[in-house]
Amino acid sequence: MTFSEATIQDLVKEHYGLNVTVKALNGYDELNFLLSNEKNEKYILKVSNESHPFPFLEAQINIIQHLKKSNISDCFQHFSINKQGEELTKIVKDSKTYYIRILNFLEGTFWVDVKEKTDELHHNLGSFLGNTDNALQDFSHPAMHRSYTWDISRASEAGDNLKYILNHEKRRIAGYFLLQFDTEVLPQIHRLRHAYIHNDANDYNVLVQENKISGLIDFGDMVYTALINNLAIACTYAMLDEEDPLGVAAGIVAGYHKAYALTEQELDLLYYLIAGRLCISVTQSAYNASLDSNNEHHFITEKPAWDLLYKLIEINPIKAQDAFRKGCGSAGLINEDDYSDLLEVRKKKIGRNLSIGYKDKLKIVKGALQYLYDDKGRTFVDCVNNPSHVGHCHPVVVRKMQKQIATLNTNTRYLNDAITEYAEKLTATLPEKLSVCYFVNSGSEANDLAIRMSRHFTKQKDIIVLDHAYHGTSTVAMEMSPYKFDSKGGSGQMPWIHKAINPDLYRGPYKYGDAKAGEKYAADVQRIIEDLKKEDKAPAVFICETLLGVGGQIPLPENYLKTAYDYVRAAGGVCIADEVQVGFGRIGDHFWGFELQNVVPDIIVLGKPIGNGHPLAAVIVTEEIADSFNNGLEYFNTFGGNPVSMTTGLAVLDVIQDEEMQKHALEVGNHLMNGLKGLMAKHPIISDVRGHGFFIGAEMVKDRTTMEPAVPEIDIVVEKMKANGYLLSTDGPLHNVLKIKPPMTFSKQNADEMVKLLDIALSEL
Repeated sequence: MTFSEATIQDLVKEHYGLNVTVKALNGYDELNFLLSNEKNEKYILKVSNESHPFPFLEAQINIIQHLKKSNISDCFQHFSINKQGEELTKIVKDSKTYYIRILNFLEGTFWVDVKEKTDELHHNLGSFLGNTDNALQDFSHPAMHRSYTWDISRASEAGDNLKYILNHEKRRIAGYFLLQFDTEVLPQIHRLRHAYIHNDANDYNVLVQENKISGLIDFGDMVYTALINNLAIACTYAMLDEEDPLGVAAGIVAGYHKAYALTEQELDLLYYLIAGRLCISVTQSAYNASLDSNNEHHFITEKPAWDLLYKLIEINPIKAQDAFRKGCGSAGLINEDDYSDLLEVRKKKIGRNLSIGYKDKLKIVKGALQYLYDDKGRTFVDCVNNPSHVGHCHPVVVRKMQKQIATLNTNTRYLNDAITEYAEKLTATLPEKLSVCYFVNSGSEANDLAIRMSRHFTKQKDIIVLDHAYHGTSTVAMEMSPYKFDSKGGSGQMPWIHKAINPDLYRGPYKYGDAKAGEKYAADVQRIIEDLKKEDKAPAVFICETLLGVGGQIPLPENYLKTAYDYVRAAGGVCIADEVQVGFGRIGDHFWGFELQNVVPDIIVLGKPIGNGHPLAAVIVTEEIADSFNNGLEYFNTFGGNPVSMTTGLAVLDVIQDEEMQKHALEVGNHLMNGLKGLMAKHPIISDVRGHGFFIGAEMVKDRTTMEPAVPEIDIVVEKMKANGYLLSTDGPLHNVLKIKPPMTFSKQNADEMVKLLDIALSEL
């Protein structure tokens, strides 16, 4: 569609009898021209093609004529009449039909160019929109009933364009908000008030004079849709580039409500509608970029829209809903309860020894990738919840789970493609020797099964574990977890359990810098084997986490597993790598922890991250062990390997690989480690920083010489960090290691802020 300035000048003279100068302006999907006559009176001329059919252009005329009757008539452009007495002029050019219309020029400063936007201006914008929608209550036109990309009610369709967003983090955030739109908004749209709305009060369509709204231009996006969408759009664009976007939106909402009352249902959906509009915008920009568009209007809002989405995901939806409700004079939603009633019910109905974290308890009600929201409107960065491996409510994982659970979930007595497809993809990440999968429901169950298989294979019973190790909550897993059986209330060490020394390069007898430390620590495994031999016994199994979790977030010394495995195998035992905490790319350097030690286990046990919080775990063994276990006694697991769990596992694995999360863990993990080492140089209380990728421990001591654990100082730090929105926890035999195992979506910005806040917390001790 091309019309030169000279052509427009001739058309205006021919059809309107006006002598004007013409200047081309930018536009999204129409051609726009600025006209000026000899009196310096200005007009806007628009050229529309078939994408804006005649009935729709007629609707634009009718809606403006309707608004002429209101007390805000001067805030809208009015049409110039052509020589035939009509508002629209039909032009046929190159066998194509176009329509020309001329509107008067409205004075004012575009919202985007207003330097100082006051609270009063925000209120006035809301009031103006409320008055506009109020004036349109009795307006209707059939042409506005249309399928339109920029209608927020159709935000779900933006999901089709997510694939054009090449940045993994951005695609994930947009996908998350579209998932929330489908979850929170879509089921309620049909219950909302609907109206004929302008649908595009953006920062280039709103005009301002003397702190008031002087104009609203461009009705090209108007549509019949949910009434609240009009307000959502205005809020969206007014929030761009603002330090306090929620405060801005709340002011606009209050102004609107005063002019045209909103319902609580509308207010509670507004946060998600704003996010929906942003998702439409960024996905359209990505799609247009894929077409190599050179129209600057296709990208004019792209950067500020992304910036706002990043801010929005850090705003607890309850906080937003509370602000909108209170701004309209309704009761807020933030819970001021101290949870005493809930804690009392929990005490009566839930097992007494099921612990709850933190001095002041948290009630978490929603998750968003690396963020958690509580019912008091607070947002927390999750730094310890490693089961939510690819992020809380990751959109790809959730959608695949939803589809499968709506299709089929049953036991494994029937053929199903998902279980074999997952087994093939999972074993493709492993050494060829590890090739046979058994799917179960938890890491504890997986460790239990792994021990059962090992004992069956070796015909032995004794188990070698590391001191302070933890392998789960089943009876067998508890028996081989010194962390549990040596603690208060524990059952003590069973005679068939043997503890090898913890290979701790910081606190153990062999320190950092000892090139043979791995072999020296592994010698304790051989000591146990020799002691068993004196009793005519041999180990059934040696089980070891490939990085130690509750033992203190400890990477194993070089050659430790290689040497220990050699000793165990020489004695006829099986070597199990417990990857429940560290597998699936968390360590960054490799996909599996055992790869750091350059060994291949006989059995690996997987849990926690495998299903992103869904109850799923696995035992993967060699052909030889699998054949031995298949001795005629059926192995059956009611839920292990069910279609929903397998679909979940596949989705998690695909996301890790498609979003290059292992690489991300390495890069951001190294950045975070460097930040923590900087704090160690500044604060003597941090005595050791260790780990790989997103598996990090920072040990805290009162004195670096005596190594006295910094307790309760570490607990004070954890509470201070929680108060500032970062959830950390402690670990280690002495409870003095700060453990950091965030979801893999944890960003460099999160890392920088965490280090900054930790610096403050340590300085305040």
